[in-house]
Amino acid sequence: NQMASSPSFLLLAALLALVSWQAVASDPGPLQDFCVADMQSPVRVNGFVCKNPMEVNADDFFKAAALDKPRVTNKVGSNVTLINVMQIAGLNTLGISIARIDYAPLGQNPPHTHPRATEILTVLEGTLYVGFVTSNLPAPARNKFFSKVLNKGDVFVFPVGLIHFQFNPNPHQPAVAIAALSSQNPGAITIANAVFGSDPPISDDVLAKAFQVEKNTIDWLQAQFWENNHN
Repeated sequence: NQMASSPSFLLLAALLALVSWQAVASDPGPLQDFCVADMQSPVRVNGFVCKNPMEVNADDFFKAAALDKPRVTNKVGSNVTLINVMQIAGLNTLGISIARIDYAPLGQNPPHTHPRATEILTVLEGTLYVGFVTSNLPAPARNKFFSKVLNKGDVFVFPVGLIHFQFNPNPHQPAVAIAALSSQNPGAITIANAVFGSDPPISDDVLAKAFQVEKNTIDWLQAQFWENNHN
C-alpha cells in the first residue's frame, strides 16, 4: 500500500531494525572512539565507567601477555589464558576478547558455555576433537551434537551460549589454540564445576532426580575437587 512504500515508513522500519540489532548484541555498542574502563570508579554500570579520555594513553590498550609462550596445564589437561577487559581496560565496550588454550596430550577443555559470547577457535599446533550441542529445539534438532577433528590452521565456531568442548586426542603431543570471543567479558560456565562444585552445594535430592542416579553417586561427585582451568 501507499503507506508501506512511503519514505517516512521505510526510514522508521530501518531505525527499528537497527535498534533491534543493537538489542541482541553481546555487549553495548560504543558511542565514541573508546571507553577505557575506569576500574577505580565506585559507580557500577553494565560494563565499566569510562576513564577520562584526557588521561588515556597507549598502555590502556596494551598487555605484555606472552601468548606465544606455553602454559602449564592442570589435571584436566588444559589451561585457558583469557585476555578480556580485566586485563586490557581499553576493551571496555568493544565487544571482543582473546584467549590462548594449551592442551596436554589427551588433555581437554571440558564441556562449558560462554553466556555472553560466540567463540571462533583456530588451531595453532596439534590436533583437536571439538564439538557443541544445540539447545532444546523442537525434535528432531533437539540437543543435536556437531563435532569435527581440527588440524593445524583449521577454524571452528561455537555459537553463543551453547555447551562445547575441545579435546586433544594425541597421547604424545600437546596442542595449542587461539580463540576470539565476541564479548569484552564472555564468562565461562564449566558444566561439571557448576553442577557438582557449587558453593553451597545443590541438594543431592535435586541432582539425583535430574540425572536419574542414586544420591550416593551425586555425593561422590560433589566430594571431588573441581579444578578451574580458566586463568
